[in-house]
Amino acid sequence: MKKILIAFALCLPGGTAGAQTYDDYVRQGLEAMAADSLKQAEDCLRAALKVGPAQKSNALLFNHIGRIQERQQRYEEALESYTLGIGLSPHTMGLLLDRASLYMRLGREEKALVDYSDVLDLNPEHREALLFRAYIYVRQRLFKKARTDYEALLALEPAHEKGMLGLALLNDKDNRPYEAMEMMNRLVALYPGHASNYAVRGGMEQARKQYETALYDLNKAVELEPENPEYYLCRALYYREVKKKKQARADLETALRLGASREEVASLLHGLAE
Repeated sequence: MKKILIAFALCLPGGTAGAQTYDDYVRQGLEAMAADSLKQAEDCLRAALKVGPAQKSNALLFNHIGRIQERQQRYEEALESYTLGIGLSPHTMGLLLDRASLYMRLGREEKALVDYSDVLDLNPEHREALLFRAYIYVRQRLFKKARTDYEALLALEPAHEKGMLGLALLNDKDNRPYEAMEMMNRLVALYPGHASNYAVRGGMEQARKQYETALYDLNKAVELEPENPEYYLCRALYYREVKKKKQARADLETALRLGASREEVASLLHGLAE
């Protein structure tokens, strides 16, 4: 531990860094990251960039720095670091994917779409990029493009759970109710222990006024994940629709106790009073 602390100190302003090389700084930065000492890691990696500004591996250093900044919730700085790395190495998929993922977290889907498309230009079979580009296309109501990406993903991996779920939801939006429900039935059969699939199928059944099967699926979701407030909210909406106010209130109270948004619960409770 003492050796690591000494190495970290050499990366800091005023450190005895005269003999430090680019490789020394990089090694120390990676050691600091492994020890979860993020500030020291960034200092070391920046010192490496300073002594070796023309090194080909600097794109990777910007990637590491961006990830450090992201973990510290310095999101705009992280985007800048990823962008600097991409400027040095435009075809590095790790950088493109990290920036796209952060854009998604920040709600900047148009920018994420560009990065995922660039990844797919490099590797048309990249599954993460296919999944997220399809999701963005659905949000943009570009259903034909979304379907192409989901189908490409499922051709590569027929049992890809998120891809199947995405295509089922797309079919539901795109006026293909039979195909949507058929896909949800397959999902539940393939992943019988996953509560989210029951909740989604239950919601589809409720929209079709198939109340008996909807309640079965919503109950199953709650049974599989009894500590998840989302499923109590889903079931409360069902109970509200079928005029079972007492059961709806009980589920809303449970959801609130488990951490659901007070504003959302209050809104639903207000709806019950109307």
